Amino acid sequence: MTYKTILVHVDNGKNCPARLETAIRLTRRFEAHLVGLHALTALRLPAYAVAEAGATLLEAQREVALEQATRAEELFRKTITSAGLPSTEWRVSADDAIDATTLHARYADLVVLGQPNARDGSGVEPDFPERVALAAGRPVLMVPYTGKFETLGKRVLLAWNTSREATRAVTDAIPLLREAEQVNVVVFNPEGTAHGAVPGADIGLYLARHGVRVEVAYHRAKEIDVGNQMLSRAADLGIDLIVMGAYGHSRMRELIMGGATRTVLASMTAPVLLSH
Repeated sequence: MTYKTILVHVDNGKNCPARLETAIRLTRRFEAHLVGLHALTALRLPAYAVAEAGATLLEAQREVALEQATRAEELFRKTITSAGLPSTEWRVSADDAIDATTLHARYADLVVLGQPNARDGSGVEPDFPERVALAAGRPVLMVPYTGKFETLGKRVLLAWNTSREATRAVTDAIPLLREAEQVNVVVFNPEGTAHGAVPGADIGLYLARHGVRVEVAYHRAKEIDVGNQMLSRAADLGIDLIVMGAYGHSRMRELIMGGATRTVLASMTAPVLLSH
């Protein structure tokens, strides 16, 4: 398995150039085809506003959408031209960003999105990337909105909890894990018998058979939630990529009660590869 088609969401947010550069580096590394997609959150106007303004309002909306798409395309084409990528394409969708990105993701191996940031001016909802991760059936690489990321995947933290979501994340990340200098598999607060006699040992052996250089550890800190343990461990190890399953609990439960996914997405300091 490798990444032969990479999809990156391109908007007019101030953090988009860093996301695009990350996608380009991955495209070059895996000799992949890069697809740039522009789609924004659909503006839903109340019926009375449409009735009063009529065609004038709809035309104004179309003009704004066209201007935004044009600016995004200019950024994409300028950046890929500088990078000299041989295989790229540009797509624009008038559908809502979540629906459009979810659909186009079905035909890609990896989706590159930006960390939610309400002040970014990106034109998408704050929960856009996590909803795509839940719906797309493809791994989503989320790039933080702060910081510069000269490397990606040299030192990896893989959060393992034996769940279906974590299993998907491991499998989806194998092309990156094989190239990593070190993969740190960490089991946080292991409970029950699912992990076997040594938590993390079985997934470590599985990855070793795929040619991954792996170290396994487990941590128990009941007084600290798993999400903050992950972020702390990532900082201690100088991690440049976190791999994790997304929303092992229901998203609604995590919205109300908190959870590892919500914590990491809110405070991530390195790119995160999510699978659901």
